[in-house]
Amino acid sequence: MASIFKQKYTVAGNNGKRIRKQSKFWYIDYKAADGSRKRVKGFKDKQATAQLAAKLEREAERGETDLVDKYKEHRKRPLTEHLEDFRKSLGDTTKHALQTHNTIKRVFEACKFCIWNDISASKFLNCLNNMKDSGDLSQRTFNFYLKAGKQFCKWMVQDQRASESPLNHLKCETITERKRNRRPLEPDAIRRLLEVTGTGPKRFGMTGYERSMLYQLASESGLRANELRRLEVASFNFDDRTVTVKATSAKNKKEDILPLRPDTAKELKNLLQGKLPKAQAFKVPARSADMLKADLADAGIDYIDESGRYADFHALRHTTGSLLAASGVHPKVAQSIMRHSDINLTMSIYTHTLRGQESEAIANLPDLSPPSRVAQVSTGTDGKTVEPTGGAYKKLAKKSDFDGNRNNPVVTSWQSGINKKSLNLSNSKSLKSIPLGAKKEPMSSPDNSHGTNGRYRTRTCDPLIKSQLLCQTELIARSRVLKRRNTAQITGPNDKDKSLHGKNGYCKKISYPFTQELRYNVIVLIFNINTKERI
Repeated sequence: MASIFKQKYTVAGNNGKRIRKQSKFWYIDYKAADGSRKRVKGFKDKQATAQLAAKLEREAERGETDLVDKYKEHRKRPLTEHLEDFRKSLGDTTKHALQTHNTIKRVFEACKFCIWNDISASKFLNCLNNMKDSGDLSQRTFNFYLKAGKQFCKWMVQDQRASESPLNHLKCETITERKRNRRPLEPDAIRRLLEVTGTGPKRFGMTGYERSMLYQLASESGLRANELRRLEVASFNFDDRTVTVKATSAKNKKEDILPLRPDTAKELKNLLQGKLPKAQAFKVPARSADMLKADLADAGIDYIDESGRYADFHALRHTTGSLLAASGVHPKVAQSIMRHSDINLTMSIYTHTLRGQESEAIANLPDLSPPSRVAQVSTGTDGKTVEPTGGAYKKLAKKSDFDGNRNNPVVTSWQSGINKKSLNLSNSKSLKSIPLGAKKEPMSSPDNSHGTNGRYRTRTCDPLIKSQLLCQTELIARSRVLKRRNTAQITGPNDKDKSLHGKNGYCKKISYPFTQELRYNVIVLIFNINTKERI
């Protein structure tokens, strides 16, 4: 039950005595929904205060049954108060907090938003579109303003000041144009920049050697300009060769430890020797891009290339990502060194193709030429390129002079005069492989002792190369036939004496094993003679 009363207090009178007085306003004491006692200031009129007390009691009873509006108090507060609390939650005086606070305040003032209920998604989006159409905002700045407004509304929900965010469904625009495209520096360009800058004059409050070490550290570690600016001497651990980036300096608000190259750590140790641990390692100026631009001009490197890409100070971070990729570093390791939350940011934005990488990648592809184009061993007979020995012999064995003229098989006197001794394999010449381009030896006299090319002329006496027509077994069979018939020539199937041929007047073909490893196709003439003897 709520109670209504006037507060009493004591004051000092003119005569020094203390006087008891009571307040002009009535006060209400009631039990809240959470069970605690609360005291609320009422009105001067007792009846109006009694009505307010009854209302508070009803709200407390509704709160016990979850019928009370717990966001009512925050909806009545001005948005400027909420924005101040939001800025303090971001870090109060940090650059990011101030920039986000001023961005939201500018849009809310343009939209004339005063309290929470005034915020409308359509009005907020129309205001941003008008600012973009007038040229005040680019696509990237448009997205930054929209993200800042959504971040504030999300914080209101998380802090239990609102039930839902009115801007939660708004989507950022797809960036189709980049205000400044950056490029990485080639390794040769970096070396020339460090060499020229190291011996250069003092510029922007830094000596040439300090600027050279600054550029080298930025290219190898990928540190941002603000992170380099806040590095202290104590941030470097030269024993472990690491540098520590504090959470207050990092963009992702996380402390990170990055490795250093041994030679770079040695140079930095000599540079920072004699400085206090809390001293600033590098006095990076606010206009770091202008400092690098002047040093690039001294080194003969274009600040803007033919494609319109810039080589500003942040381009050194692009150089780090590109050099890591060119060195074959795993993408996950590169993402960790670059300290990106998304691998797509590392691979798509900060990784570029360096000069000559595409040509080198194509040159390293495997040779896809078919085997027919590959030069093989030459036989030395005609100077042409053929397949290996086994395939060549099989190809030669498929068709011979005798196979193509089996309708008119003729044995000449030169062929019949060859005996077993002249065809002995132990005395035959071996097949020698001649490398491509080597000078061929002249043919021996036995290979070229039979005159010009003819129908049954052979280029070699080696049984492994010449036609099956000169096979030893076949000649032996023919010799026996000739001796039995006492004739020097065998007539063809069209002649009158067909008793010398087979049933159909043609030769027959059988398979004869010449050795255990190789089988020759031997053509043996089978004749029907008077004695009915078959060979």
